[in-house]
Amino acid sequence: MEAKVTWNKGLQFTATTPDGVSLEIESSALPGEQKKGMSPMQLLAVATIGCTAMDVISILEKMRQDVTGFEVNFNGERAADHPKVFTDIEVEYVVYGRDLAPDKVEKAVNLSIERYCSVHAMLAKAVPIHHTIRIIAE
Repeated sequence: MEAKVTWNKGLQFTATTPDGVSLEIESSALPGEQKKGMSPMQLLAVATIGCTAMDVISILEKMRQDVTGFEVNFNGERAADHPKVFTDIEVEYVVYGRDLAPDKVEKAVNLSIERYCSVHAMLAKAVPIHHTIRIIAE
């Protein structure tokens, strides 16, 4: 895998991948400017829940679950001193649907976090990650 970041100005960068996808990364907006990108730690959070979200939806579709909506929420506590690493993470899966089987939803989440999601697997080696699942019938 390859990626590149190019400095724009201040603490603003553009990240690109060989397939032409790009996104803005920044620590904070320059005075008088609106923030355009996520911070590196926000990207790590988004990468973690994005990875597991893709797995869970794919698995639930294969299980023929009638999912009508889905979101994954990340709440990370960070160390007070540098480097301000995550010290504890809560991940909440919220699944909306009709006639969802709770055991299948739980199995899909567990398969993602225990077998498929590489970002979660790497992060879990460094910090405790706790999971909750909410199923909302529609």
